Amino acid sequence: MNAIDHFLFGLYPYICLSVFFLGSLMRFERDQYTWKSDSSQLLKAGQLRWGSNLFHIGALFLFVGHSAGLLTPHFIYEHFTSAHDKQLMAMITGGAAGLAGFIGASLLLHRRLSEPRIRINSKTSDIVLLVLLWLQFALGLATVPVSGQHLDGGMMMTLGEWAQRIVTFRGGAAELLTNVGWIFKAHMFLGMSIFLIFPFTRLVHVWSGFGTLAYLIRPYQLVRARRLNLPAGQNQPRRPGAGV
Repeated sequence: MNAIDHFLFGLYPYICLSVFFLGSLMRFERDQYTWKSDSSQLLKAGQLRWGSNLFHIGALFLFVGHSAGLLTPHFIYEHFTSAHDKQLMAMITGGAAGLAGFIGASLLLHRRLSEPRIRINSKTSDIVLLVLLWLQFALGLATVPVSGQHLDGGMMMTLGEWAQRIVTFRGGAAELLTNVGWIFKAHMFLGMSIFLIFPFTRLVHVWSGFGTLAYLIRPYQLVRARRLNLPAGQNQPRRPGAGV
């Protein structure tokens, strides 16, 4: 275990998560006018429908799948599925979602770089972000055949234990990754780095997407008709279409 691995997988996750939460809060407080997705649909809609839909379907599925798969303790599901079956299911569903996200990111990146109007109106952060997401999908797909070489679920259990130790602030997380292959480490490092740059890019609109779920439990808004103060004895005018 060297100092670089200890920093990247023992300390770097906390740096990324701290910037992720605090940076998002500060941007919401100080720069709300920049809190948007910066859609380029008005410039040209070509490739956007397929690219955006495939990208978002793949990204959302993988986010939920990674969160549930890595952070769910083994004892919760060991009675109805084995580590082997869980890994096989993750490879199949994650591979399909990763392929969809990769195709979507490729279409979006090609559209942003090849269309002059979109390119000139793109920020540097937009292009860098798309490149990083494209690379992350590619690395994720590259881990599938490597995982196929050991279907006992041991690697998945190791990565899950690492994630659970990180979020519960337990020590020894980095030491678990001593024998983990470089492709997994590269995928993990780039994923953490995306959390690091999250508050400084258009990705902040993801918070708004999750925030809309609050509308499901929001109480009804009461709207009352405005009453006019007319002299005594004078009838108030009826609203158009009002019943008798």
